[in-house]
Amino acid sequence: MPEMLEKRLLFVTGKGGVGKSTVAASLGLAAAARGKRTIVCEIGSQEHTSRLFNRAEVGFHEVQLEENLWTISIDPDESMREYVLLQLKVRAMRDLLFRSRVFTYLTAATPGLKELVTIGKIWELSQLDRKVRKGRKYDLVIVDAPATGHGIGFLQTPRTFANIARVGPIHAQAQELDRFITDHASTGVAIVALPEETPVNETAALERELREEIGVSVDRVYMNALYPERFSNDEAERLEGERPQASGAVREALRAAVSEHRRARSQRAQLERLRRQVSTPVKNLPFIFEPQLGVEDARELAASLD
Repeated sequence: MPEMLEKRLLFVTGKGGVGKSTVAASLGLAAAARGKRTIVCEIGSQEHTSRLFNRAEVGFHEVQLEENLWTISIDPDESMREYVLLQLKVRAMRDLLFRSRVFTYLTAATPGLKELVTIGKIWELSQLDRKVRKGRKYDLVIVDAPATGHGIGFLQTPRTFANIARVGPIHAQAQELDRFITDHASTGVAIVALPEETPVNETAALERELREEIGVSVDRVYMNALYPERFSNDEAERLEGERPQASGAVREALRAAVSEHRRARSQRAQLERLRRQVSTPVKNLPFIFEPQLGVEDARELAASLD
C-alpha cells in the first residue's frame, strides 16, 4: 500500500454494496496518518463520508474532517459552473451563458458531459498548481468512484470525448485527463469485493476491463467483510456433535458457532477463487460486527489495509 499511496490520484470501485465507500474513507485515514494531505471525493452528492464522520452534509466544498484529511461531494452541475467560470474571464459573458436556456439544454442533453466535468474537477483537485483560487494542495486524491458498470464508462469518458471532439480545447483537455488517468505513476485503482460468487466474478471481469480496455493501473483488490476463522474443522465437528445433547441458549450458541464456521469456510473458498482469477495483489479486510459503521470502525479497517 505505501506505493499506492504515493500516487496523486486513487479511484476506489467495485460492485454496488461491497463497502467501497467505507474502504475509500479508510484509505483516506491511512494516508492522513502517514502525514499525507488527503481528500476523499464522493460523486453525485452521496455524502457517505460525512455521515461516517457524523458531520453535516459537506456539498461542493473542501471540508476538513481531521488532521491531513478533507472531503468533498462533487456535484456535476457545480463542476460545470466552476469549469465555465475558469474558462470565461469576462463576468458578463459568464452570466449571460448561465442564463441561456439553450446552454442549459445542451449541457443536460450531451451524453457524458456531466461525467467529463466531474473527472475534470477530480483532476483539478489533484494538481499541485490548482486552478481554483486559494485551492489547497493535496498529496493524494481518493475517489469513491461509481460502481462496476458505471465505473468503466466513467473512466472512459475523457477518451470518448477526445475521439469525438477531434480538435479544439475540449479535445486537448479530454486528452490531458485521459493521459493522467492512464499514467501508472500518477493514478491507480483499488477494487473492493465481497467473498461471494457474483462479486468475485464481477471483480475478476472488472480488473480485466480496467487493465485491457482503459489501460489504468490496478494496484490492489480488497476482499472486504471476511468472517474470522474461530474454529478448526475438527472443533466445528465436535461443536456440531454437542448440539443434540444441549438445550436452550447453549444449543442456539452452538448452532450459531457452527453456522459462522461454515460461512467462514465458504468465504475462504471464494477468496481462493478470486486470487486465482486476478493478477492484482489481494488484501483481506475483516467483517465489522456493528449494525452501523462509524469513524472508529473505519480506523480499524485502515489498520488492516497494509
